[in-house]
Amino acid sequence: MTEKTISLTSYNPLDIYGVNDTKLETIRAAFPKLRIVARGEMLKIIGEDKDIATFERKLDLMLMQYDEFGKLTVKEVEQILESEDAFYQRPEGGSNGDVLVHGRHGMMVKARTINQHRMVEGSQENDLVFAIGPAGTGKTYTAVALAVRALKNREVKRIILTRPAVEAGENLGFLPGDLRDKLDPYLQPLYDALKDMLPTQKLLTYMEDGTIEIAPLAFMRGRTLDHAFVILDEAQNATVSQLKMFLTRMGKSAKFVVTGDITQIDLPRNQPSGLVHAMRILQDIKGIEIISLDDRDIIRHPLVSRVIKAYEEERG
Repeated sequence: MTEKTISLTSYNPLDIYGVNDTKLETIRAAFPKLRIVARGEMLKIIGEDKDIATFERKLDLMLMQYDEFGKLTVKEVEQILESEDAFYQRPEGGSNGDVLVHGRHGMMVKARTINQHRMVEGSQENDLVFAIGPAGTGKTYTAVALAVRALKNREVKRIILTRPAVEAGENLGFLPGDLRDKLDPYLQPLYDALKDMLPTQKLLTYMEDGTIEIAPLAFMRGRTLDHAFVILDEAQNATVSQLKMFLTRMGKSAKFVVTGDITQIDLPRNQPSGLVHAMRILQDIKGIEIISLDDRDIIRHPLVSRVIKAYEEERG
């Protein structure tokens, strides 16, 4: 048996252990073979060397999470404990320079997993990036952060966010209001991401003067999108012809990001997904990068990852 003492003098123990040691108890439950004794800013760990080494790696990731985002929730502790270590390692030289956007209330928006970092790097090196993965992997949020950063840095003059208006079990015709009222619920995730990253008045001004445009995919037809950062979200619900139409809207000094989840296609059964088709025919074209995110990238409630795994296993 080995005994090791870890100093947390740079942290408020309450931030790391949680109220009534809720986070500490979560950690203890994940390491039943270790004896973990907390005495203020000192942690004493007793157990086998390999278990202590694993504990230290996980604790380092938790402290890194706290350092980067100024908080550490129980959900984040659970996520780190369940994740593969390498998936949450900061890239070499990582620091506050990894911040994509300083959002509202001082929130720092960063890529948090390796595949999210790949999205950032892919967008820097290519004008067209596909980010494919299940719900909760941060693909849309990261894409919006990239767009806001490009606008703030004056790399583009406008942001255009679009989605196919495909009915997922509901009927648009029965919703109240005009066309925009009917479509807004489909576009709400894009509004939510923008609200995190821009002050309310600034966002309203951008939307009023057309600097930021949120519109259904059908509204892109016939346009040429110059000097714009354009995101097509939920692209799995675009048809082959719609996706071709969208991709050919790319104008001068434009950046395109296409996000989607090919396990959540709401098109009619006889209608192939344009995203699946595009991934197949565009994968070897220079200037295009296709990035696959998976359940390890999920940054929602830990149950989301387990639910997705269960569905994948059932699908075979």
